[in-house]
Amino acid sequence: MTAVRARPAYHEALSRLNDRHLLRDLAYIGGRWVAAKNGESLNVADPASDTTLAWVSSLGRDETFEAIDAAADAFSAWRSLLPQQRASILRKWYELMLAAKEDLALIMTLEQGKPLAESRGEIDYAAGFIEWYAEEAKRINAESVTSHLPDTEMIVRREALGVVGIVTPWNFPSAMLTRKAAAALAAGCTVVAHPSSETPLSALALAELGERAGLPAGVFNVVTGDAATIVGALCEDARVRALSFTGSTGIGRLIAGQCAPTMKRLVMELGGHAPLIIFDDADLDRAVDIAINAKFATSGQDCLAANRIFVQRSIMEPFVAAFAKRIAALKVGNGLTDGVEIGPLMHERALAKVEEHVADALKRGARLAVGGKRHAAGPLFFEPTLLIEPSPDALIMHEETFGPVAAVTSFDTEAEVVARANNTEYGLVAYVVTQNGARQMRLGRALDYGMVAINRVKITGGPVPFGGWKQSGLGREGSRHGIEAFTELKYLCIDTAA
Repeated sequence: MTAVRARPAYHEALSRLNDRHLLRDLAYIGGRWVAAKNGESLNVADPASDTTLAWVSSLGRDETFEAIDAAADAFSAWRSLLPQQRASILRKWYELMLAAKEDLALIMTLEQGKPLAESRGEIDYAAGFIEWYAEEAKRINAESVTSHLPDTEMIVRREALGVVGIVTPWNFPSAMLTRKAAAALAAGCTVVAHPSSETPLSALALAELGERAGLPAGVFNVVTGDAATIVGALCEDARVRALSFTGSTGIGRLIAGQCAPTMKRLVMELGGHAPLIIFDDADLDRAVDIAINAKFATSGQDCLAANRIFVQRSIMEPFVAAFAKRIAALKVGNGLTDGVEIGPLMHERALAKVEEHVADALKRGARLAVGGKRHAAGPLFFEPTLLIEPSPDALIMHEETFGPVAAVTSFDTEAEVVARANNTEYGLVAYVVTQNGARQMRLGRALDYGMVAINRVKITGGPVPFGGWKQSGLGREGSRHGIEAFTELKYLCIDTAA
């Protein structure tokens, strides 16, 4: 995106907002809404219509360091609050999100493209993390250690780490922010967040609601602009004690290298290449439902999306027939249109990658059952697509597609499919469909993934330690474990002799 002089938002669909104050085009630093010092802004486009939605301030290094200043200055007072006080503010933030759900969902659909029903679901999901960590704020307990020394008491407690940098992606612009920020804030940390330049409006709307909820100035900051510039500053500044990032594995490696000189705590949710394994004892209709939901939610633009679907050979033919019929019936269009299930992809780069994966698979012998080309709905739409028996060396069998393309291949034995499923550098989530209880337990152990979903797709939420193995990330988000990265252990050894 080319930086240009700021212009007002004008997209006609924004007239549907009930609260126009939720549409913000300035960054949020130290409790103030600020423009870029150089006057530059970024074009935020509606991917469904390929028209400008808004122009958002494009800040640089100087403003990023100012946001870190504000967060560092606010840290002492924020961590000194009683946990119940922090919890009360977070609870209010949660309630304001739910009250504004329709507006937040509209903003998300306009800037990200996902169907409005999915956006509403994401707002509920995102708010749930704030509610969860509002409660967890009160549960960061000290730990008594049985002393091995005479006349000595030993205590271990968790204390807030400091300023936390947060970098979020465009596919879940609200949930990825709240899952990180709520945990850090509950722990007593302050936050400098950088949302994706494609979807900054959702983050800025949450900053507006956070201010209304009573988050003190400097506790929660949102810096919009060029990712390389802003994230580089966050990595460089030693006052940023932790950095939480969601995005590609390649970018994650770059960030880890940039953070090494300051020895930051890293939490990284990186790429995925999820297998979906369907055994011949599965209920066919249920297996098809699971495959549709695991592959085509968010138009396939999800690190949890099933990229490789393995079906036991004896049911391959009926499964493919039923799956193809369902895929062909998926409604494609603008996410604001009732009943739409597949929205646009985020940008031309995403479309080009999907086209590359389809062309490569066909070149290597895959059979095209449904779709396979751009959709007439608009320049960023791609037809829901089904590829049958792609070659093991096809790109789609090794790389994350991030689009509405399903690749189905057959297998014969359990041992064979486990080996094929594990043959990847990624290890975020795996899906298994079987009615055999013993097999469920065996696959749960044998699959090298941080999360395994058995006979269902939706598995995430506030209580869940979300994260992957291998090149899919570091650490966990959500659950009580998600707050640990934003705390330091302190050990007290107290002499009690008279």
